[in-house]
Amino acid sequence: MTGGPLAGKTTLVTGATRGAGLAIAQELGRAGATVIVTGRTTRATGPREGLPGNVEDAADAVTQAGGRGIPIRCDHAKMDDVRALRDQIPAPLDALVCNAWGGYEQHDTREFVRPFWEHDFETRWRTMFEAGLRASLLAAHVLAPKIADGGLLLATVAWDEGKYLGAAYYDVAKAAIVRATQAWAHDLRARRIASMALAPGFMRTERVMAAHAQHPFDLSATESPTYLGRAVVALARDPNVLARSGRVQYVGDLARELGFTDEDGRAPPRFALPES
Repeated sequence: MTGGPLAGKTTLVTGATRGAGLAIAQELGRAGATVIVTGRTTRATGPREGLPGNVEDAADAVTQAGGRGIPIRCDHAKMDDVRALRDQIPAPLDALVCNAWGGYEQHDTREFVRPFWEHDFETRWRTMFEAGLRASLLAAHVLAPKIADGGLLLATVAWDEGKYLGAAYYDVAKAAIVRATQAWAHDLRARRIASMALAPGFMRTERVMAAHAQHPFDLSATESPTYLGRAVVALARDPNVLARSGRVQYVGDLARELGFTDEDGRAPPRFALPES
């Protein structure tokens, strides 16, 4: 343990085996926090969809960064798993980051942007609402009582001021997460727990880079997942974070307001969808 601004703090990041969740966990560890990392993939189960990452490796990465990583396997769409997770949390949480999202499984870009009535409804319901939306709602429902008074509840989300996200079921699921963070903020106000949605830009996650390897596209407007991780740390350190509760926070805006950059030293502006 090397210490840091979040030394002595206990945090939990759902869906932390790779991508955004892993970067958030690592940056919290770099700031000295104890980080409980969750996900469905373990070393024993092997990779999902050919993508790397598991909870044990993620916990090791947190420890190597300077914090303390605790791996716990959890399928965040399953009530029994989330309750079992709750019972294993060693201390009150100073921050809970709801990042688990299974909505991209069985994802086909060509199908994704078709009109809603051309989709297989049961598939979209299972991915976007059960593996996606449910994962955030269930984590908050079960784990909010474990958050210490004065703590932080975040949900990562794709968002651009309510503009249409290009696919109906995806759009509705993400909008529901945003609205949920606003409702949580209302109910948690008496405990001084700040609740908000946190919107990064287009990140170079393993899934995105795998897609790029198959069909190259312009990466100039992308950012690393580390940028999002640093935004989470900045919010966890902000003594006035409660004033932000109930509102969507954009990583690009927070970089300028709270003074951090992406890993390459740049500070990309907030994500914005192209004008239609």
